[in-house]
Amino acid sequence: MRLILLGPPGAGKGTQAQRLVHKHDLIQLSTGEMLRAAVAAQTPVGLQAKDIMASGSLVPDEIVIGIISDRLDQPDMKNGFILDGFPRTVPQAAALDELLKKKHIKLDAVIELRVNESALLDRVENRVAEMRARGEEVRIDDTPEVLSKRLASYRTLTEPLIHYYSERRKLLTVDGMMTIEHVTREINRILSAIGAVEPKASKAAAPARQAKAGARKTAKPAGKKAAKAAKTAPKAAKAASRGAKKAKKATKKTAGKTAKKVAKKPAKKAVRKVTKKRAKR
Repeated sequence: MRLILLGPPGAGKGTQAQRLVHKHDLIQLSTGEMLRAAVAAQTPVGLQAKDIMASGSLVPDEIVIGIISDRLDQPDMKNGFILDGFPRTVPQAAALDELLKKKHIKLDAVIELRVNESALLDRVENRVAEMRARGEEVRIDDTPEVLSKRLASYRTLTEPLIHYYSERRKLLTVDGMMTIEHVTREINRILSAIGAVEPKASKAAAPARQAKAGARKTAKPAGKKAAKAAKTAPKAAKAASRGAKKAKKATKKTAGKTAKKVAKKPAKKAVRKVTKKRAKR
């Protein structure tokens, strides 16, 4: 799965990126971290970036793209990645598209977390007020004033990416004003809907599938036996009927013979008695 997360500062991109990383075993790509890692590893692109970073200047897009290219070649990228904070501009997006095309890597989706800017400012103001009430130190970059500047920069530089990716049918929009849990569920739902991830079957469903398969296997022999029995049933019935008729005939025949024998015996005795009486006379 290869994703880009878009959204203004404070939209919750970092939180959702971490959740996707843990759920789908992805790598979160941060350009800042990749730059520092490339400098530390003294890669050719890292050495180019080192002097520029040391002077406080912005690293050119071609160097950032070069660092991303090197990172995509690492073996731990096989499950996919999430780009958070890059691209920030349309030229960067076009350069990234060209890089992915050369590497035959498909970008699955660009997820925009759409939020209400005034609500974001209210959140920051409330958070700052609560921190000050507790006596905690407020970060310099975590104030409504700084957030207002970052939001203005986002609208000017990054918001055009929404149109860029929408034209390429890669943009998926999620309501970032929902709770963190609801946003997570919605992101996973739309990723499943576009086929970026396969929906996981519940553990309870596995035994049910096995039982169903077993039932089908058992049903096949049973069905064959039943069909065979149904075919042989008429033959067996005919055989039984013939046997019954034969038995009936045999019974009648035997009974007739026995009756004749019984009838003959008294008759013979009676004839003998009459003959004897006549002889005496």
